[in-house]
Amino acid sequence: MLKELIEALNLVSENARTDQVMSIIEPSLVDLGYELVRVHFGGGHKPILQIMFDRVDGEEITIEDCTLASRTISALLDVADPISEAYELEVGSPGIDRPLTRSKDFASFVGFEAKVELRQAVDGRRRFRGELLGLDDGMVRLADPDGDGEEIALPVNDVLKAKLVLTDELIAAVQKGRMNEG
Repeated sequence: MLKELIEALNLVSENARTDQVMSIIEPSLVDLGYELVRVHFGGGHKPILQIMFDRVDGEEITIEDCTLASRTISALLDVADPISEAYELEVGSPGIDRPLTRSKDFASFVGFEAKVELRQAVDGRRRFRGELLGLDDGMVRLADPDGDGEEIALPVNDVLKAKLVLTDELIAAVQKGRMNEG
C-alpha cells in the first residue's frame, strides 16, 4: 500500500513537471511548424528530459528539425528553469513504434497493433495488446487477439502508457508513407 502511494505521488509530481515543460515549449514549437507528441522526464543518476515532436506538414523529422527544436527548447528552458537538478535533453522524432499520447493518435493508427498499460486494472489486468480499433466515447478500443475478435474497451483517462508495436505491417506502412497521415 505504501509503495502504491509513493508511486502515485511520484506520478503526480512527474505530471506537474512535464505539464510545466509542455506549457513553456509548446507555443514555440507550434510557431516553428511542429507538434508536441510527448514530454517525459526520468532516469537514474542523471535524469533525461525527452521531447518527441512531429512536423505539422506530415513530413519526416530531419536532423535540421531536431537541431532547431533542440536549440529552441534549450533556450526556453534555460530562461524558465522549470527543472532544478541537472538533466540531459533528448529531442527527436517519436519513431516507428511511437507512443500514443494524444486522442488523435488512437484514430490515426487504427489497424496497427498497440500495447496499452493502465493506471487501474480492468478485469484484473493492467496491460493489454491488440489491434487498435480507435477511440470512441473516451474508450480506447482494441481487438482482443485471444478473444475470437472480441473487443476490449479501455478508459483513455486511465492510460498510463500506450505505443505502437513494431510489426511487418507497421514497417510496410511507414515505407508507403501511411504514417504521415496523422
